[in-house]
Amino acid sequence: MRTYKRTILATALMAVIGLVGCSDGEDGQDGAPGEPGAPGEPGTPAGNVVSTVESAADFILTVAPEDIVVVGSEEFSVKFTATGKNSAGESLPFTGLEQVAIYVANQTENMADTGAPLVWESNGLANDFSYSMYCTPTGKADSWGTEVDACTLVEDEANPGTYTGTWEHDGNAPIVLENGDANSLHRVMVRTYNIVDSSGTSVSDKLLSTPIDFIPATNEIAISEKDSVSNAACIKCHGQLDGYEDTDSRIADLSAHHNYQKVENCVSCHNPSYPVTDEEAEALGYNLNFNAMIHTIHAGHHIDNLEGAAKEMFSEIAFPAELNECTTCHDNGTQWNDNVYAEACVSCHTNVDFETGEGHLGIVPESDASCSGCHGAGSLSPMQAHGVGGRDELADKFIIDIQSVEVEASATAGMSTLVVTSEVSMNGSLLDAATYASITDYMTNAGRGLLIGTLDADTGAVSHGYGADGGFKMDFVGGVMSSDGVVVNEAEFATDLLVGPIYATAEVQLCGSGSEIVECTQDDDGNILEMGVANLAETKYFNLTPDADIVEMRIADADRTSISEAKCNDCHGNLTHIKSTHGVTEFTQCAYCHSENLGGSPTYHPTVSYKTDEVDADGNAIWDVVEGLSFANRDLVTVAHRFHAGYWDGEPAVYRDAEGNLNGYSAMLNNCQACHKEDSTVFAADGGLTSGKRSVETDAGFISPISEACRSCHVSASALAHFKSNGAYVQDEPGSVVDLPIESCSTCHAEGKTYGVDVMHSGTSH
Repeated sequence: MRTYKRTILATALMAVIGLVGCSDGEDGQDGAPGEPGAPGEPGTPAGNVVSTVESAADFILTVAPEDIVVVGSEEFSVKFTATGKNSAGESLPFTGLEQVAIYVANQTENMADTGAPLVWESNGLANDFSYSMYCTPTGKADSWGTEVDACTLVEDEANPGTYTGTWEHDGNAPIVLENGDANSLHRVMVRTYNIVDSSGTSVSDKLLSTPIDFIPATNEIAISEKDSVSNAACIKCHGQLDGYEDTDSRIADLSAHHNYQKVENCVSCHNPSYPVTDEEAEALGYNLNFNAMIHTIHAGHHIDNLEGAAKEMFSEIAFPAELNECTTCHDNGTQWNDNVYAEACVSCHTNVDFETGEGHLGIVPESDASCSGCHGAGSLSPMQAHGVGGRDELADKFIIDIQSVEVEASATAGMSTLVVTSEVSMNGSLLDAATYASITDYMTNAGRGLLIGTLDADTGAVSHGYGADGGFKMDFVGGVMSSDGVVVNEAEFATDLLVGPIYATAEVQLCGSGSEIVECTQDDDGNILEMGVANLAETKYFNLTPDADIVEMRIADADRTSISEAKCNDCHGNLTHIKSTHGVTEFTQCAYCHSENLGGSPTYHPTVSYKTDEVDADGNAIWDVVEGLSFANRDLVTVAHRFHAGYWDGEPAVYRDAEGNLNGYSAMLNNCQACHKEDSTVFAADGGLTSGKRSVETDAGFISPISEACRSCHVSASALAHFKSNGAYVQDEPGSVVDLPIESCSTCHAEGKTYGVDVMHSGTSH
């Protein structure tokens, strides 16, 4: 080696010396021009590529089925393109990728006697590797501090933004399943790492390609028969990431693994090939397979025997809709009803032991194949056993149609009688006298009745507070049935209150089973066994002053209301089950208790509690009160914001922990569109609220409605100072008149402004 190097060096020196020593005196003169060379390939014009993007949605990685080898004996290879949007919004080739990870799963028929008919399998895990395989320019990658082999990633110099990957190590790439079935559906997703925006800051959301499902043998796009839950179903509660095509909807807020955005991506890891020992399974306390795990997570708050990690992570997760309504999530086919197997059942029914028959009437099924013998059809099928769709079927089974509200004279001085006449039907027929006489047997709470109250003649705002003058709550029971279906209820109130425009509705809740309203039954603990069904009671409007016009409630005017019941129902399913025994379905019913006026009980959940890091002797969490933070109104806007923001008292399902972090709310808190209508605005042209609300009444005076809504989330001292400096009257410094001056919030925060609520509260990156 040394002789070789010395020889080369000597030759080089002799050449130099020779060139220096042999000169004809013409050195430095140009020679004759050479022949023109062949034209080169055109390069990519400067500025026609990007290496940064401002958001994850601006980056698109595309891989075609014919450009990746994932099964069989052929050597692994992959080819894909990457584009990103520049500052002008143009999609250009993205150059300079440093690292990607490829996830591959396959779907096959389950040949075992347990589990779903079709199962997912991770190619990497099946090869005793990992969930995914890295690709880098060096063919090496860092995985949690350990150097691992990776596929070698090469960008095409002639076509920037086009990349190929090959396996340059022993054997084949670990995501290629040599003995796999090329005729089975395969799913591929690519994650891209280390992407920054123009300021050099890492893009916050994961950069994940749109998953592709295909048949490797033919490279044809395929559709999974197993996927019974769509991303749209998850988005109803967890919100939607902005910027993606409608055909590529992404979930906005999933805390697990910092959000993999799609159901299709979750199953790439959470499938039966996930390696778990018996000891690990016991410590976990739940099944990592996605179809089982996802049930346990969402049912966590309702399962009282969770153990291990499941108890720590899931026990406080309260599903916002009704657990029995399977189609809340299963919106893509009937596989969930048609395929009955133990693994899915015990993820919710954790008190059932199929090995002993405990919790299953002593029945020990031989295998999952025998489950359909009882649960394949009829009353024990999943759909009927869970009562899926039952609430919709019962929605019009008890109708209170208020016909008139009139004032009659009373023998009591200063009092008059308010007479309400309604036509009532139950189970499709007019209510009969015998059934009405025993109607409390059908009611979940005999105290729920008619809701009647005064309205502001000019604005339509509810003009009374909860339990205060102007609210005429009346029992539904104890009335007089003048003929079948016609019920007359009456009560005395102060004569001077019974004037002007009013609204009338009802909040009766009854027991329902199957397709009928039925008498309620209870378990040994006194819990009602049937579903609580709200009456169908359209809000009607009257005027107690003769010949005066009727006025519609302000919140019923869609042009002045930025929220809708449909938005609430997207996540909650309905308003009835979340309001205990109140038989309500509409905001006009909620407004009886939740108006901006002072009520008989001036404060409403006035303090705010948080979950400390400490536990008691039984291991239960200790809760404490946030010092210096209180609220003093029942306004529907502020209490709805407060509850969902975790500023409530007691031990609420949505709460703040000792570090101030929000727990229990399933969407992005700063995404107003989760609840507010997309085509609505908060601010009117005059800078006030679109609703026209000018104040919220407390026991100390009147406070500004915009700032109080903001304070429902922004509770810091600096935020309060900001509100005050912009003209707000607040709880500790209230005003003395109902019609307060408009705050100057809209100057900066109106829609369309640089710091508008539509910008600052758009629910951006996770």
